Amino acid sequence: MGHREALLDGARRCLMERGYARTTARDLVAASGTNLASIGYHFGSKEALLNEALQQCFDEYIEQITRIVFADPSATPLQRVRASWEALVSMVEQHRPLKVAFVEALAQAERVPELRAQLAECYERARTTVATVVRASVDGLSDSTARQVASFLIAVCHGLQMQWLLDPQRAPTPHDLMTALEVALPAALSTRPASP
Repeated sequence: MGHREALLDGARRCLMERGYARTTARDLVAASGTNLASIGYHFGSKEALLNEALQQCFDEYIEQITRIVFADPSATPLQRVRASWEALVSMVEQHRPLKVAFVEALAQAERVPELRAQLAECYERARTTVATVVRASVDGLSDSTARQVASFLIAVCHGLQMQWLLDPQRAPTPHDLMTALEVALPAALSTRPASP
């Protein structure tokens, strides 16, 4: 394994063990068995290394959810949505350190334009992947509509995950979300005004 791969592997371990905010360059060197100069040579900065490692973890997470969503080829689009929400909830504890690291990175992005751009790209890649899943689940959707649906699903998923990270006992369950969707969707699509 070369220095670049060793650094990424070490960065992934540091994200899981120490988080984004608490990982130092020296931590990365110790975890990877490389040296400080390697970070600058291969990535330019500690932050760029952590961001790429975070992106790799995020991509793998999305791939894992996608496999679960398509485990049943005969599932309806709503059954796939429910499967994705159930997968998110079932994996909260397994991926807790990664989620916390991502939140720590988001908090710093406001003041670090490069980090902000990299995290925005992380969301862009997620939208592209989820839009592909949406198009495979619903026939006849345009690319722009699939992208809009993907953005909505990502927003719901992130909100669900944040609630489960903070307060799993009172966070909505996938069943709660499906019940709400079954009530809200017909009401939102109705042409009649709602009663007061």
